[in-house]
Amino acid sequence: MHKTRGVFYVIFGTMLWGISGAVAQYFFSNTNMQPFWLLAIRLVLAGLMLLIWYAFSNGFTATFAIWKSKNFAIQMIAFSFLGVVPSELSYFMAIKYGNAATATVLQFLGPLFIIIYLCLANWQLPRRIDAFSIFIALLGTFLLVTDGRINSLSLSIPAFIWGVLAGVSQATYTLIPRNLMKKFDSRLVVGWAMLIGSLPFLGNLSPSNSPKITLEIVIGLAYIIIAGTMLAYLLYLKSIKYISPAATGMLSAFDPLTATVLSIGLLGTPVTLIQIFGGTLILLTAFLQALPNKFLINKYKKNDSNS
Repeated sequence: MHKTRGVFYVIFGTMLWGISGAVAQYFFSNTNMQPFWLLAIRLVLAGLMLLIWYAFSNGFTATFAIWKSKNFAIQMIAFSFLGVVPSELSYFMAIKYGNAATATVLQFLGPLFIIIYLCLANWQLPRRIDAFSIFIALLGTFLLVTDGRINSLSLSIPAFIWGVLAGVSQATYTLIPRNLMKKFDSRLVVGWAMLIGSLPFLGNLSPSNSPKITLEIVIGLAYIIIAGTMLAYLLYLKSIKYISPAATGMLSAFDPLTATVLSIGLLGTPVTLIQIFGGTLILLTAFLQALPNKFLINKYKKNDSNS
């Protein structure tokens, strides 16, 4: 029962994230909203809401505990400007120049860059499963970008570059805050990272840069900030209490799946079967990276029960 609840939480949460990508695509295509404006307002409001949420649960004083250590403060600033900001900015820019489907799929190249980083950092060759994951990810990217034709591109160069950067930043978003996440509540870490990261972009919220505010934009923004960020984040946190990180990683594929379905079905984004196959190969890397860990955990539990 608890496992079923965890599966529901992660699927529903990642679907909410995927919908927010489709909403952003709609804004960029049908209004004069710019990525930097959306980035600024999402970071500042979502960051504040996460910190307020944490403060209500743990007290006002505890909200500033992370700044009492110089080492943690430096890590926080690094996470903000090398993890959160690049991840959010590259994602929105990839949607602006492409669409939510390809942007979300290319973001799943994150495991590929994590593999490369860990191999270089530890001066070791990748495992066979890692080498195969790299091959699958590269092949999938090639098919997604070229539609299987070497002499042409089905995706604009800016969309491709920003999409790959979204994958790189997804890796830094995962690697940089590891020590912070061990010491502090993730709401506190992400909340401060978003709030700090919003500071250089607050100038984009000036009236001259702001889109014409309509009821449609208000509803869409409310969704992106509350449902697509806060609620999705809450459900994700709840899911890891009931299911393994490996299962969570695999089920998070519902994020690009949702974005793709909405981008194609509701927003009319053109896509071919070859591009869908390429995107599927990229998503497959998350499964390939999660399955070995799952097998090792099960093997350990089996040996432990026999001892």
